[in-house]
Amino acid sequence: MTDDTPTMPDEAAVYGALRTVNDPEVGMNVVDLGLVYSVTVERGRIGVDLTMTTPACPLGSMIVDDAEQALASIAPPGTALEVRLVWTPPWGPERMSAEARKRFGWE
Repeated sequence: MTDDTPTMPDEAAVYGALRTVNDPEVGMNVVDLGLVYSVTVERGRIGVDLTMTTPACPLGSMIVDDAEQALASIAPPGTALEVRLVWTPPWGPERMSAEARKRFGWE
């Protein structure tokens, strides 16, 4: 007897999917920008907390929708996807990857 239950992606796969989500204002993905605060993978559920560079960002809902679509592309059917927009702690450029800081001249 084989188990045909689809396998949940691991945390690395979730981060990989989120790297396809760009902040169109700056043209860089949300992971390298340091906007992803946490990833949780549990049986039947993927949760992501992310933020924006500022609460006034007009593209927050679009980026959340894009993140949900990216997660849906790697999640087994029926997986609950929860992408939460959070504001604590406030985002700062120190959260950016070294590549992102270099690109924007914030080394």
